[in-house]
Amino acid sequence: MENTVLKLDHKYAEVAERIESLIEKKVLKMGDKLLSVRALSKEQGISLSTAFQAYYFLESKGLIEARPQSGYYVKHSHEHALELPSVCDPVDDALPVSVDDMIRQVYSDLNAKGIVNFSVATPSIKLLPVAKLAKATMQAIRDSPAGCLNYENVQGNAALRKQIARQAFNWGGTPSEDDIVVTAGAVEAMSLCVKAITKPGDTVAIETPTYYAIFQVMESHGLKVVEIPADPTVGIDIDYLEQAIPRFDIKACLFVNTFNNPLGSCMPDDRKKKLVDMLAKKDIPLVEDDIYGEMYFGKTRPRTCKSFDRKGLVLYCSSFSKSLAPGYRIGWTIPGKFKAQVMRLKRMHSVSTNTLTQAALANFLSNGRYELHLRHLRKALHTQSLRYQQAVAEYFPEDTRVTRPTGGFTLWLEMNKKVDAYKLHRKALKYNIGIAPGPIFSTQGRFENCFRLSYGEPWTESVEEGIKTLGKLVREWK
Repeated sequence: MENTVLKLDHKYAEVAERIESLIEKKVLKMGDKLLSVRALSKEQGISLSTAFQAYYFLESKGLIEARPQSGYYVKHSHEHALELPSVCDPVDDALPVSVDDMIRQVYSDLNAKGIVNFSVATPSIKLLPVAKLAKATMQAIRDSPAGCLNYENVQGNAALRKQIARQAFNWGGTPSEDDIVVTAGAVEAMSLCVKAITKPGDTVAIETPTYYAIFQVMESHGLKVVEIPADPTVGIDIDYLEQAIPRFDIKACLFVNTFNNPLGSCMPDDRKKKLVDMLAKKDIPLVEDDIYGEMYFGKTRPRTCKSFDRKGLVLYCSSFSKSLAPGYRIGWTIPGKFKAQVMRLKRMHSVSTNTLTQAALANFLSNGRYELHLRHLRKALHTQSLRYQQAVAEYFPEDTRVTRPTGGFTLWLEMNKKVDAYKLHRKALKYNIGIAPGPIFSTQGRFENCFRLSYGEPWTESVEEGIKTLGKLVREWK
């Protein structure tokens, strides 16, 4: 029965994908009328139900619309999309990290109830398998002789590490369970890895803009950073990085190369290989944060830098926080040649990671539920991404620039230079709307006229009204 359902699902998705491709290639343009459901059914040799499902799927993405008594029409075309944000200028200095009070202020503002929160880059609880995870948790307790009350192995639950190793096949990796160290989320994984390869006062290269928790990791270890400009589509400027390494005496790099937060950029596989090869020649380690890698919208998962690593210099970090269970706080690292140092640091700082949630996730993954969940999550996020982009194009001024991510959770908006994103954040709070202003994504408070907009929440009237209000506030800016 399940195989039959998957085949039907594949058929309507296949037809919808072909129509979407024609829209992207501008063969079908905005306003063009599509075949009727009956005509599509006859032409493609599919049932009326499957034809309707294909149109409904495209409609949910905001690509087509049904007009009463008339049929289906192309609604959205990339030809009418807003321009992409610009790439920032390089910096002249390697600077100590000072995490601005703005970060604390922004997130203390967002604790109030009733806020339409566009500021958090996580999936809505509505998109997560709550009941199945609860079942897996109860099963884990029943299966454990100690009821999961015992300390777990320092390196992590063996069954979970085995499942993570199997998942690595999707991104081109071939680690064994012994190569993996389980952590309390991806930030701990990154912190342990950075600590293992640097000493206070060292300079580390990071991309800009980037996730503010990375600044906090650097600050906690007394490090300086050099911000490497990132393109909103293909990621960091590798040529600039190569020139910056001797200039600033860069000792290590930390990049989010797949669906960077906040840009959503994804470095192509050939550029990832070029980056790894260049750093390997200079014997410089790379901490790779791949927390968003599973949230891709295309047919295949992007490869990781780790998959091109031949010298053990790439310290891979990820977690289940963005794809499955944010509150379970389970991450991991594959630290290559630095495993002994990472294990030593973990024993010193946290000893072991939560026993129950590790066992629960091991149970969930072993039953094959994860990949099915991911398919549904990716489809939902892709649809939401398109809907949010269309709303920005409709409600914001025409000189607004916005990214077009192919995965992840976030849009990056660049507004007219007269707009102050932090003041916009403060104004939006009065309407119970939360955004993440651009300056918190740079150690130097740059991107004053930019902000991050998360599309992790399913499309609703309140979401649309929130984006509409934001656009109105920007349009009224003096």
